[in-house]
Amino acid sequence: MKAPSTGLPDHEARRLVQLATGLDATGVAMRDELTDVEAAAFAGYVDRRLRGEPLQYIEGTVQFGPIEVRVDPRVLIPRPETEVLWERAVAALGTADESTVIVDIGTGSGALALALKHAFPDARVYATDVDADALDLARENVEQAGVTVLGGDLFGALPFGMRGHVDLLVSNPPYVADGDDLPAEVGEHEPARALFAGPVGDEILVRLAEQAFYWVKPGGWVFIEIGETQADRAMELFADFQCVVYQDLAGKPRILAGYRGATSCIEGNR
Repeated sequence: MKAPSTGLPDHEARRLVQLATGLDATGVAMRDELTDVEAAAFAGYVDRRLRGEPLQYIEGTVQFGPIEVRVDPRVLIPRPETEVLWERAVAALGTADESTVIVDIGTGSGALALALKHAFPDARVYATDVDADALDLARENVEQAGVTVLGGDLFGALPFGMRGHVDLLVSNPPYVADGDDLPAEVGEHEPARALFAGPVGDEILVRLAEQAFYWVKPGGWVFIEIGETQADRAMELFADFQCVVYQDLAGKPRILAGYRGATSCIEGNR
């Protein structure tokens, strides 16, 4: 069955047909037409999409690396840039056992924490967020996998005894400056508190950098997603780490990697 004409890109229309029918692509291809109930559901999804609602919120789930998480307007939609962060962090850490501590600061949907738990099932993985609504969704996504979810402001969510014992710290914090323009699909639908950091845009990066060195153990790693214009500033802020800034899939400098074992940053692979 061909997706009905909607004014949407064909690939989006096909995904909405699958959502309306509950069938995969093969199942849809074997159908001749939608039932009345399915057609009504499909029309509703199309209307939401044409009004700018992100496709991922309509579908309710997102594939992130090896895992799938539920998403809705309480949290940012996980993006490919953050998958690059996950891949780089997994490669850097290499192996983990029951003594390994991994922390995801500002977890949102819990995607990073859950994907890291998938990669390192024996590790102790913690996911934190300051927003109660995001925490509710994160718990739905990660707690059955054995990830511990904690509420609080940045490092304030963590037990003090964890200080100096974190093997891997990851974060996709707000890094957009107040007043910066965003695509309507993002700015009008995704939570502002997870996007905007303050007047400059590096306010949360500053706060992370002030504390990260004291929480990450010698030999540990920090991986932070940053704005594409923030590489030099991030290198400056995390000067207590040996730093590299990696490019995302579009070739933009978006991932700060810091190794706790040197006292200054070095120019990295851009």
